Amino acid sequence: MSIWRLIHTSPTHGAWNMAADEAILEHIHRGESPTTLRLYSWHPACLSLGHAQSFKDVDMARITSHGWEVVRRATGGRAILHTDELTYSITGSAEEPALVGGVLESYNRLAQALLYAVHSLGLPVEIKEEAQAAPGQNLNPICFEVPSSYEITVQGKKLIGSAQARKKEGVLQHGSLPLTGDLTRICQALIFENEDAREKAGIRLLEHATTVESVLGRRVSFEEAGQAFVKGFEAQLGIQFEHGEMSPSEIKRTEELVAEKYAHASWTERS
Repeated sequence: MSIWRLIHTSPTHGAWNMAADEAILEHIHRGESPTTLRLYSWHPACLSLGHAQSFKDVDMARITSHGWEVVRRATGGRAILHTDELTYSITGSAEEPALVGGVLESYNRLAQALLYAVHSLGLPVEIKEEAQAAPGQNLNPICFEVPSSYEITVQGKKLIGSAQARKKEGVLQHGSLPLTGDLTRICQALIFENEDAREKAGIRLLEHATTVESVLGRRVSFEEAGQAFVKGFEAQLGIQFEHGEMSPSEIKRTEELVAEKYAHASWTERS
């Protein structure tokens, strides 16, 4: 049975969250850290862009007016506004049994664990298997509007948005489970031709995506959702978690990556 490290980190800035995932992956590559599941959230709310997404999609004036932030992910996909959610990241070697194979193979394997987790919360979920797009690769500017292959849906609406990157250092997959709140807030963070187009985008989004509270009719806390994730991963992947913390070296590298990359305009504001 594989032993994975489980980390809960306090709500923090988007640049720090993205840097932490990369720092952990670097340490795993050097054999200094174990395969890790990190559960986290964001404060303040933050718009994250996919690796190749144009910064021209971003309405910085509106983002600033709301007190939100912007960050660019190391993974692909489209924009997500991170707020009122549980975010997970999995970092590990490409030889880790749960992560071996290509993107779709490992993505599907992890999707089974996510399916188990949210089903245990009482949601009538299923896996979207039609290949409308590879995981994290749809062309719509809003991630949650279009389910990709092997993503978790409920009543035909996307519930968990995930993306994976396979690098020389190993595998990084992260994703978001919206717990509550108004999903259409993301439309305030992106550029639209006019206000009518913005309003229509919000309507389309609610037709194609949902939150845990909208489905269950009750609020699920971050802690309850996190416990479900742990249960789902252990049950479906045959692993066992040990609670841990980021090492001083991982934290130091995270802070370096914030300054050098994730909080730097040369990374975030690429067109």
